[in-house]
Amino acid sequence: MKSLFSKFPGTFWVANVMELFERAAYYGMNSVLAIYLTDQVADGGLGFTEGSVGFLQAIVYAATYVVPILGGALADRYGYRRMLMVAFTMLSIGYFVSGQMKVFPAIFAALLFMAVGAGLFKPIISGTIARTTNAETSSFGFGVYYWMINLGAFIAPILVTWYKGLGWKWVFIASAAYVAAMLPLAFFVYRDPMTPQGGKSLAEVARAALTVLGDARFMLMIVAYSGFWVLYFQNFGTVLWYLRDFVDTAPVDRFVNSLNFGLFDFKLDAEYVTVINAGTIILLQFLISRLVKDRPALATMITGMAIGTLGFLALAASTNAWVFVLGIAVFSIGEMTAHPKYYSYVGMVAPQDRKAVYMGYAFLYGVFGSLIGSNLGGFLYEQMLKPVVGAPEGPGRTHFFWLIFAALNLVAMMGLWLFSRAFGEDTPATRAGARRVMGFVYALILALGAAAAGYGTGWFGGGAFQPKTVLQGVIFVLLGSFGLWITARGSHPLDTPAA
Repeated sequence: MKSLFSKFPGTFWVANVMELFERAAYYGMNSVLAIYLTDQVADGGLGFTEGSVGFLQAIVYAATYVVPILGGALADRYGYRRMLMVAFTMLSIGYFVSGQMKVFPAIFAALLFMAVGAGLFKPIISGTIARTTNAETSSFGFGVYYWMINLGAFIAPILVTWYKGLGWKWVFIASAAYVAAMLPLAFFVYRDPMTPQGGKSLAEVARAALTVLGDARFMLMIVAYSGFWVLYFQNFGTVLWYLRDFVDTAPVDRFVNSLNFGLFDFKLDAEYVTVINAGTIILLQFLISRLVKDRPALATMITGMAIGTLGFLALAASTNAWVFVLGIAVFSIGEMTAHPKYYSYVGMVAPQDRKAVYMGYAFLYGVFGSLIGSNLGGFLYEQMLKPVVGAPEGPGRTHFFWLIFAALNLVAMMGLWLFSRAFGEDTPATRAGARRVMGFVYALILALGAAAAGYGTGWFGGGAFQPKTVLQGVIFVLLGSFGLWITARGSHPLDTPAA
């Protein structure tokens, strides 16, 4: 093992330390963000509605998946070290300012600023790992990288328990401090890895993006897989509100406190959802990876998604605290089963002559997953569960609530299977068929956006003007319109030119 560690240059280890601290900042704050934003002002929160917070999280999380498209090009062009300085500066400012703001537009802007910094950071570190490893060390090197992600997600939320006891603002200050501490490391220690001469121009990045986004077959696969990530993003919103409003944590609290010799007073609060998720992955990822190593990618993905569904069925079954913990752990097993094989499947779906380009856009599942998942979760929670908090019918309503998400994941599983059967082979016919399906999907998004914008302006029913709903509608109208245009445009020599 010592000889293996010595095969990595110093920059590899510096990058992994940066990843650890950046993920600690990100997951530390996000493990409790939805609670802070929706808790009553009298309890120290900001008192926003769940629907508003779902919208905020949808845009912020989607930005962290979109910005890397530009961030990778900027890093190649202007240098990794220079862009790291920019990213850490934006992150530290974004986290700090977010903790000081009290009105919705201000905290929205601060979190979006943070998300841009996170998006710039992502491709720099993954690019550094790729360029400081080789065929012999790549597997182990990326294993260390993913372990650091989950280690940060495991440790930081535990510390949040103490920070929030001092006041909510200290959660944000801690996240700002984690990333600010990386600035000296970036300036004095980090060294740019070897990169292609000159890197890609922004025009080349735009052309590549149009190529991938215009490939309806590839985007259809992304949309199908995104259904699983609709469930994942509930872990930062609805799952936390459900724990706060409906779960009696006393059984778990008593058990843990009976084991800690009175060293601390444990309470199963929101931050431990992220701890359970990351801890399960840290403990079981090696075993799960070994079990599925030789299994077909699609079958493994669907199996993982099915396991994830079982996790949400556990949430639907009971409000018992132990069942809650089990549900989160089971979903985490599903995540670690499905997701690693996803990248293998992307390589199978991508055109043979463009695999490298397409792999760079494999993360688009997070855009659809967050935009739909956070918005839908916030809206449904506010409409279905918030009115029955503390009411006798509350637990029964929660069962139906979680069954909705379990059903959505079943639809995603079926969609992925049907995609493989109908569009798995890359031919002119499958591409034409995929364009028709994606045209319908984008038209539906556009129609929903138009309806939301109309409702928010009061055109439907003459209600009061709702800026959040109007903005949601406009975003979906733009997304649907762009999707229709880019799908009709086509992107591959096998495509039949649009009429």
